[in-house]
Amino acid sequence: MSCVILDLDGTLLNTDGMFSEVLKTFLVKYGKEWDGREKHKIVGKTPLEEAAIIVEDYGLPCAKHEFVNEVYSMFSDHLCKVKALPGANRLIKHLSCHGVPMALASNSHRATIESKISYQHGWKESFSVIVGSDEVRTGKPSPDIFLEAAKRLNMEPSSSLVIEDSVYVIGSYSLEFLFALLLKDKDSYVRIGVVAGKAAGMEVVAVPSLPKQTHRYIAADEVINSLLDLRPEKWGLPPFQDWIEGTLPSEPWYIGGPVVKGLGRGSKVLGIPTANLSTEGYSDVLSEHPSGVYFGWAGLSTRGVYKMVMSIGWNPYFDNAEKTIEPWLLHEFDEDFYDEELHLVIVGYIRPEANFPSLETLIAKIHEDRKVAERALDLPLYSKYRDDPYLKITSSKGQ
Repeated sequence: MSCVILDLDGTLLNTDGMFSEVLKTFLVKYGKEWDGREKHKIVGKTPLEEAAIIVEDYGLPCAKHEFVNEVYSMFSDHLCKVKALPGANRLIKHLSCHGVPMALASNSHRATIESKISYQHGWKESFSVIVGSDEVRTGKPSPDIFLEAAKRLNMEPSSSLVIEDSVYVIGSYSLEFLFALLLKDKDSYVRIGVVAGKAAGMEVVAVPSLPKQTHRYIAADEVINSLLDLRPEKWGLPPFQDWIEGTLPSEPWYIGGPVVKGLGRGSKVLGIPTANLSTEGYSDVLSEHPSGVYFGWAGLSTRGVYKMVMSIGWNPYFDNAEKTIEPWLLHEFDEDFYDEELHLVIVGYIRPEANFPSLETLIAKIHEDRKVAERALDLPLYSKYRDDPYLKITSSKGQ
């Protein structure tokens, strides 16, 4: 691949959560409550398409243009709070440093795209090309946006790699059939970016922005859990050089609270006693970090500090209904410590969560994760966090 074309919302920026908050506020004045039931319909849509869906489904007494003007005005006021998704800054900096041409191609209007990225340091300078849906004849799922981006980059579509979060199709159909279907019925099939990229004749990596939906991405050339899992060398691009002994360092982040009873499978089913934490109060933290296996240090209020490896996510083998936080303290304890205050300092990432063909292979992988974490935490890069003050306080709230 000679260039990379990236989607923006849901791929690089965590705008989905912010948009939901704005909609909650907007709908209150009409006596309505945003419950997220239309979220799967509007992801990847143009502003007017989003407006038409919400105005109709909620029976709002306003025109779609009025909706767009008011809601996007409110949304603009919140743009400074929108955060980059995990791995976004790392990827952009990496490609930029290696001179790989990059373009942004979004169903948002050009002015909106530029407003969104203006709050992200170094982004505007990193992209040679920006294309919005108002600059082409038809937005996604038409390939027009991607073809225009490649044209402005002076690159062939076949040498362009697209990274997208949007495709939502059902069944095993040909690309031509899917594209025709999407154009015909956008309300039912709205995860459209991957199909648009393939229709443009490009290679496409999908990064699903909705959980437990990887099976919907049949048209993509590769599906990854998050940008942290992208391996550029698979596409003929310069590899990352920041993995250290099977781990990816991160800025430390913090979770804490009393140890709660889990789903009863750690010790009994897996032979691995996890010290589960409640997700209550940590929705923002969990939305900022993709599901996967992490590691760091754990502090128990009456016992000390221990090495720790943990999973955050839905545990595909067990198909959790809710996202869970399941730390494994790497120490042999003689007794349970439910309700004891537990604080975690997470310092790095090991791998995405994955499904396994058998319980035995799952258990083997968890023990492999343990070895990776134990070895890494002896490195000065990570061992210094053992003395983090957060591990020695007893407050039930994280930082």
